[in-house]
Amino acid sequence: MKRAIPVLALSVAGLVPVWIYSPSAAHEGELSEVAAPPAQEQQQAAPQTTTTAPKTTGSAPKTTGSAPKTTQQTQQQAQNRTVPGPAVNTSEGTVQVQVTLQGTKIVDVKALRAPNSNPTRMALPLLRESALKAQSADIDTVSGATATSDGYKQSLQAALDQAK
Repeated sequence: MKRAIPVLALSVAGLVPVWIYSPSAAHEGELSEVAAPPAQEQQQAAPQTTTTAPKTTGSAPKTTGSAPKTTQQTQQQAQNRTVPGPAVNTSEGTVQVQVTLQGTKIVDVKALRAPNSNPTRMALPLLRESALKAQSADIDTVSGATATSDGYKQSLQAALDQAK
C-alpha cells in the first residue's frame, strides 16, 4: 500500500503530456505539395524586356523572303499543360498526382497528396522517376509502399486518360 500512491501519482504525471500533446500541421498524416509550375514555365511567363537604342548604319536593313520566328510562336509550340489526377483513397491514406505534358510526352509528375510515412517519402521520387522513364502509368510497385504505389499509379493513369 505504501507504494501504490507514488506509483499512481507518477503514472498520472507521465500521462499528462500525452493527453496535452497535439501534432502540428506538418505531422497530421498527409503530405501536401503546392503545385508550382516548373522553372521553365515561370521563365516563359515573365519574359525579360530590355531596351537598347537602335544602331544606325546609313543603309536599309536587308530582308529575307520569310519572317523570322518570334519567341511567342516558339513558346506556343512548347506549351506545357498540367492535368491533376483524382484523389485515390488507399489503406495508408489519400494519394493524388499531377502530370505535366508537353504534347504527348510526360515532362513532370508531382505528388499533390500522399500519406506522411517514411516508406511513402522514400517511394515518391522512385515512382516519379519510373513514370518519367516509362512515359506511362505502367510502372513497378515500390516494395514497402505498395498501397501508395497503387494509388499513385491509379491517379496517374486517370490524369493521363483525362489529358487525351
